[in-house]
Amino acid sequence: MKVVAFNGSPRKDGNTAKLVKNVFSELEKQGIETELIQLGGIPVMGCTACMKCFENKDRRCVISSDLINECIGKMIEADGIIIASPTYFADLTTETKALIDRAGFVGKANDELFKHKVAAAVVSVRRAGALHAFDSINHFFLISQMVVPGSSYWNIGMGLAPGDVESDTEGMQTMQNLGQNMAWLMKKING
Repeated sequence: MKVVAFNGSPRKDGNTAKLVKNVFSELEKQGIETELIQLGGIPVMGCTACMKCFENKDRRCVISSDLINECIGKMIEADGIIIASPTYFADLTTETKALIDRAGFVGKANDELFKHKVAAAVVSVRRAGALHAFDSINHFFLISQMVVPGSSYWNIGMGLAPGDVESDTEGMQTMQNLGQNMAWLMKKING
């Protein structure tokens, strides 16, 4: 089994990546392969609502000038998906939103491509607004008929400077529990 994660933070090794790597640690202990894709800081187009994905039904977005189609391909192949974003003005980054909108349309256009995949949102935050970002990601998972595991708290870690999140004991424990719960659920579904 494999979990692919998308880091929507432009800080490649920042707090968002550290949270995801904490989840990965638990998944890897259970023999689950992991892959982290850097999305933040890379120019991507938002969805243009052209509806070509519904016409073409080729599991791709018609916009091919960025890495979103590669991300969609990784999502299709994976058993589990993590979408991670820092909190920007009480929501997710534009790169994360572009992935959600374009992958969401492609998934719907191609007979619910992501149905029954295990999916989790991971959000880093300085102080407040993270629940809105967390909800935005989970809305994509739920409308795509994915299965979302819980943890011991919301999948949020707090910190400002890169590495600060490692001092958020509860946030790091939440990520460990999330990794354990994702592994358990993936094994039940794919058993």
